[in-house]
Amino acid sequence: MTFIDIATRTYNHNFRLDPIARSLLDTDFYKLLMLQMIWKLHPEVEATFSLINRTKSVRLAEVIDENELRAQLDHARTVRFTKKELIWLAGNSSYGKTQMFSAEFIVWLADFRLPDYELRMNEGQFELNFAGPWTHTTMWEIPALAIISELRSRAAMRNKGRFALDVLYARAKAKLWQKVERLHALPDLIISDFGTRRRHGFLWQRWCVEALKEGLGNRFIGTSNVLLAMDADLEAIGTNAHELPMVEAALANNDAELAEAPYRVLEQWRSQYAGNLLIALPDTFGTAAFLHQAPDWLAGWTGFRPDSAPPISAGEEIIAWWKEHGVDPRSKLLIFSDGMDIDSIEQAYHHFHGRVRTSFGWGTNLTNDFRGCDPDGMDGLDAISLVCKATSVNGRPAVKLSDNPDKATGDSKEIERYLRIFGGQGRIMHPVNV
Repeated sequence: MTFIDIATRTYNHNFRLDPIARSLLDTDFYKLLMLQMIWKLHPEVEATFSLINRTKSVRLAEVIDENELRAQLDHARTVRFTKKELIWLAGNSSYGKTQMFSAEFIVWLADFRLPDYELRMNEGQFELNFAGPWTHTTMWEIPALAIISELRSRAAMRNKGRFALDVLYARAKAKLWQKVERLHALPDLIISDFGTRRRHGFLWQRWCVEALKEGLGNRFIGTSNVLLAMDADLEAIGTNAHELPMVEAALANNDAELAEAPYRVLEQWRSQYAGNLLIALPDTFGTAAFLHQAPDWLAGWTGFRPDSAPPISAGEEIIAWWKEHGVDPRSKLLIFSDGMDIDSIEQAYHHFHGRVRTSFGWGTNLTNDFRGCDPDGMDGLDAISLVCKATSVNGRPAVKLSDNPDKATGDSKEIERYLRIFGGQGRIMHPVNV
């Protein structure tokens, strides 16, 4: 990669130089992995995705110009997969599988474009929805979040001078490098970049990836960002997300089908990827409920990615489940990715070291930690908790319960129904910062 003076580039920003949506590969790898399964098994399903700002104190529509947002969203709809990108995807052999994507799927991607959107303002917030075939609306999640996040960053920096920007980025670089030095002291660390969706900006994420690659060597195993993985010759990292069980549950015709939805979708996943990518995400409707009803065959999977409970308590709960099933946790993998930063990474690493294999997906606190870096002392660059979730499926509401009630999404009556079916055991509210 070519080194870029980010402060100068930021000072000289213009649409032609730096459109936020640069490529359809500028997304998380699991979106493409999930998309292939959706395209194969659920081509007729309609799904709506909606922007949700969990940091309600930040009134996004008063920070970001609506016309700028529309211009970036409209530009994203013009972007197509290039021949180079499709050739790279066709040859991708991540995770030991010879060919991750079928030839037919690659042909279909060649004509892919993002569908239309609905945008309006309501009480200082944007209401942004993407309705249409699941095969298309799913691909809006990451670029929509990245566009909102970067436009907010640009707005906060718009009136800063060249030297103020230089100081800002110098402080942010020093802050990140101090974290890298602490991580370097963890000899068995395995870590990857998960920071695309709420990043400060594309150029900054690229700098962060380059810093980890140099500072941590082979302990930095890759990035979830497919474009950066391709350009930096890194492994593209990812498996699946809450979206799959949320949609599968919404498609259920009765309570019994709903209760089985989290496991049914994992069976589909295992079949789709021929026994590869066997990482389960247990918390969509609560980890305790998931483990209580989990089939025995799940104990043979590679591991779990707990994503909404505190990492140590979630890891201990999963380790106890493995032991109940006669499995040695030392042969298994826990991937921690929920709001992780240097302190929580160190704590989880030391707590589980030697007891279970661990890996860390470092997200927003890697690619958007500018707290205390603004020379003007403003907080407009502090990251917020922004998500884009499936909200309806074939006209039915979609629900996520989570281990943290503050992360729950969906219609209140449907949430009550899901709680009746799955229970609320183990759900503990704690602050959601990113």
